[in-house]
Amino acid sequence: MEHAPIRVLMVEDSAPYALALQEYLARAATERVEVTHAETMAEARPHILEGRFDAVLLDLSLPDIRGLATVEEAASLNPRLPIIVLTGLDDEAMATEAVRKGAQDYLIKGNLDGALLVRSIRYAVERKRAEEVIRALSLVDELTGLANRRGFFALAEQQLKVARRTKSGLFLLFSDVDGLKATNDRFGHAEGDRLIRAAAQILRATFRDSDIVARIGGDEFVVLMIQTDDKAAARFLARLDVEIERRKADEKRCPLSLSVGMTRYDPEAPVPLDELIRRADELMYEEKRKKRQG
Repeated sequence: MEHAPIRVLMVEDSAPYALALQEYLARAATERVEVTHAETMAEARPHILEGRFDAVLLDLSLPDIRGLATVEEAASLNPRLPIIVLTGLDDEAMATEAVRKGAQDYLIKGNLDGALLVRSIRYAVERKRAEEVIRALSLVDELTGLANRRGFFALAEQQLKVARRTKSGLFLLFSDVDGLKATNDRFGHAEGDRLIRAAAQILRATFRDSDIVARIGGDEFVVLMIQTDDKAAARFLARLDVEIERRKADEKRCPLSLSVGMTRYDPEAPVPLDELIRRADELMYEEKRKKRQG
């Protein structure tokens, strides 16, 4: 039985480059890919609204709209459509911002090949489908848009099974917002909710789409880092520190502060997810105690 083709909307103002991308896809894809080409956002808009595409490849330099506004426009027209940004700019800050605004991936044109493009499309489609399943099952936290406790356990248990089978490492990060009760008492719960949303935004921006980020309690967050080694985990922690400090510099009245604990899941000596969370929680409280003593 023949599988349905992957339907891709390509929004790219360079006709030669669009043709080259179509040839990449035709050579590299193991399944059939149907590409519809639009040269401007105005031309793409009705296609995006139509809702029949599996993904959109979106250039950031279109004749009628440029930069991250292209991502915002496409995401607002159809929030369920996976967006893969194509750009000539190798800019990590812009890549992070593009993901914040709704993109699933950020690809540099000069580093692109057919296999990478096909893989990015396939992963973006699968991630978006997984997000829709979570929403359909009411596994999303309303305040932050992250997975809630039920959603996290549903997704994380599957990843632990994969890790045991493939012998790949995972890291679990546990975090909470410092001084949230004092903030609620002094400024009200609206300000506390703002801090919780800010924490969610920072965690989402710091970690990869493939990682599982969730709010599992009032001010408690967890992140399961997929296929991560010690060096990569350390880089993520450093990046998180940078994001938090940047947010503090922008907000003088009630700056966000997080305490964090992180532990490794060893597939050779597996433990239940609850135990993994407990270990990371203990490490987090150890950091919180050091802050109070310092």
